[in-house]
Amino acid sequence: MALWGGRFEQDADPLFKRFNDSLRFDHRLLTQDIRGSIAWAKALEGAGVLTSHARQQVVEALAAIAKQWGSDSARIVESGAEDVHSFVEAELIKRVGDLGKTLHTGRSRNDQVATDLRLWVRDEIAARINELRAAQASLVALAERETATVLPGYTHLQRAQPTVWGHWALAYFEMLDRDVSRFADAAERANLCPLGSGALAGTAYPIDRAALARDLGFSGSTTNSLDGVSDRDFVVEALSAGVTCALHLSRLAEDLILYASGEFAFVELSDRVTSGSSLMPQKKNPDALELIRGKVGRILGAHTAMCVTIKGLPLAYNKDLQEDKEPLFDSMDNLSMCLGVLPVVLDGMKVNREACLRAAKGGHSNATDLADYLVSKGIPFREAHEITGRLVRIAIERGTALEDVPLAELQKVERRIGEDVFARLSIEAGMARRNVEGGTSPERVAEAVKGAKERVR
Repeated sequence: MALWGGRFEQDADPLFKRFNDSLRFDHRLLTQDIRGSIAWAKALEGAGVLTSHARQQVVEALAAIAKQWGSDSARIVESGAEDVHSFVEAELIKRVGDLGKTLHTGRSRNDQVATDLRLWVRDEIAARINELRAAQASLVALAERETATVLPGYTHLQRAQPTVWGHWALAYFEMLDRDVSRFADAAERANLCPLGSGALAGTAYPIDRAALARDLGFSGSTTNSLDGVSDRDFVVEALSAGVTCALHLSRLAEDLILYASGEFAFVELSDRVTSGSSLMPQKKNPDALELIRGKVGRILGAHTAMCVTIKGLPLAYNKDLQEDKEPLFDSMDNLSMCLGVLPVVLDGMKVNREACLRAAKGGHSNATDLADYLVSKGIPFREAHEITGRLVRIAIERGTALEDVPLAELQKVERRIGEDVFARLSIEAGMARRNVEGGTSPERVAEAVKGAKERVR
C-alpha cells in the first residue's frame, strides 16, 4: 500500500518501483519504527487527536506487530510494501481498521525515518561499545599473561628497541579506548528526537515534543524542523567512529599477520581462526586477521559514500537520503564481526617467547643503551651516538650481538668503556631502565595492566 497515491492516476512503473522501494533493507528499522509509532500515538492522545481507548487499541496492535515480525523482520520483504513505514501502517489497519489510518496524523515519513534511524544508531553504538570493551578485555588478558615477555619493538619495520608483549597489547587497548570515546561522543549528538518536525515545517498539531523525546529515551528534541528531517550528521559521525576503529583493528591484524609468519614466528594462531590451503598441506593461513584487515575497505567506503551523498543536498529532505541506510548497516555489521572475532584470535594465540627474545637480541636493539652508557661516562650524546654507530658496525662485521663484542675491541674505539658496560647491555636491564610513566619496563607495564583492568570493568 502506497502512502501517497491520491494525486496519481497511473501505477508506478515496475522498474521504478524496484528502484524506489526500500523495504529490502529498511525492514531492519521495524522495531524502531514501532517504538516511534507507539510514542506518537501517546503524543496524539495528548494533542486530543486520539482518545485514551483508541490510543490503547493502537498501541496493543503495534505491540502485536512487533511480536509477530520483530524477531525476523526480513520476512516482511515479501509483503511488497514500499518501505517499513508503509508495512507497519498496513499491518496496523488490518488489526484496527480505519483507526490505524489516524496514526499518521501530523507526522511525515521524513521525521519518522529520521527518528527511526537515530534510534537504530543509538542502539548500534551501544552494541559497538560493548564489543569494544570485550576486545579490550582480551587485550588486557594478553598483556597480563605476557607482562614481561620480551618483544622486539619496530620503527620503519626495522628492529628498534626491545619492549614487552604487555606493552604492545596495551598500545592497542588505548586505541580502542579512544574508539569507545568517539562512539560515545557520536551517540550524544544522535540522541535528539526529530519527531514532530513533520515533512519540513513542523507539525500543525499541539504535540508536546519534549514529552515525546522523553518517551523515546532521547535527551531532547531537535530545535529546527528543516534540520531535523534532513540532518544525517549523526550517521556520518557513527561511520567515522567506525572507520577509525576499523583502522586500529587493521593495524593490529597486520602486526599479528607478520608475527605469525615463518619469518617472524613470534606467535602461533589458533586452529579456530585459521585455515589451510587446498594445495599446500603445510599451510596455516591467518584468515581471520586478513579479513579484519580487508573489511576496512568497505567500512571506509561506506563513510565516503555517505559524505558524497549529502555533500550537495538542498534543504530539506531529498530521496537521496534513502542511500544513508545500506552503507550504515553494512559498516556496522562488518565492524561488529571484526570486533567479535578479535577476542577469539587473542585468547587462542600462543606467544613464542624464545623466538621473540632471540629477535630482540639479534637486531642490536640495545644500541641506544650503549649510547646512554657512554653519556654516563661524560660523553655528549651526539658523540656517544657516533661512537655507538661505529661499534654496531664492528658487531655486524663480526656477526655478533653488541654484548658479545670483546671489551678490548670496544675499548679500541672508546677507551672509557669498562667491564660494567655488559650489565648495561642486557635486554632486561635496558627495559628496566625505561621506568617512566607510560614506559616499557615490566614494572610500569604491570601497573598499566592493573589500571586497564579497572577501566574495562
